[in-house]
Amino acid sequence: MNSRQDQLQAFDRLLTIMDELRAQCPWDKKQTMETLRHLTIEETYELGDAILDNNLEEVKKELGDVLLHIVFYSKIGSETNDFDIADVCNQICEKLISRHPHIYGDVDVENEDDVKRNWENLKLKEGNKSVLQGVPKSLPALVKANRIQEKVAGVGFDWEKPEQVWEKVQEELQEFQQEIKLGNKDAMESEFGDVMFSMVNYARFLNINPENALERTNKKFSKRFQYLEEKAKSLNKPLKDMTLAEMDVFWEEAKKL
Repeated sequence: MNSRQDQLQAFDRLLTIMDELRAQCPWDKKQTMETLRHLTIEETYELGDAILDNNLEEVKKELGDVLLHIVFYSKIGSETNDFDIADVCNQICEKLISRHPHIYGDVDVENEDDVKRNWENLKLKEGNKSVLQGVPKSLPALVKANRIQEKVAGVGFDWEKPEQVWEKVQEELQEFQQEIKLGNKDAMESEFGDVMFSMVNYARFLNINPENALERTNKKFSKRFQYLEEKAKSLNKPLKDMTLAEMDVFWEEAKKL
């Protein structure tokens, strides 16, 4: 792998290129933090896809795209004299040092849970009014549910055993079924949300990331359905003209693949 000197030279090269693009490229000149925001979100999702696919070459590529955005925002910040890339790096360094007193201080910890609890307690001492203050409002609901549960668990608000969480899942399922029988759409939606929230909680106790798990299933379903489409195309038969039994034959083939 590259030496620390090589790494620093590569980062310096990126900063130089960013300076040149911002000064000379018509597109780069026009960008603002607001115009870059949606592109940053897109790049982050692409990185997530590469990680789930375990495609390390793509991970490297997408990390570069995300890093470019960090450098881009920092360049824009420097133009208004608000902050530059050094400020960004120094601030995260200071945060890491202050949030890891078991490494840079005299605090003793026994395990990962102790580290998480210290992290959340330190954030409250730093001025956060709520443990949940650091959960972005714009997070997708499934990711947000997981982060909320992780946050409150970090200060001790949590179940003790996975079995207790599973009992809660069963309870929420029963309540959901009851509302289905009554046919109240609003109540059904509310109870379905409770079921999903409790399932996310159960996944956390099993050390399963619910977002990754669901996305893996999305990818798996999509690949199988595309196999079905290809088979239908090879038979010159539109899917809408096939019976479910005919489709199921190819679906089972896809599962075996």
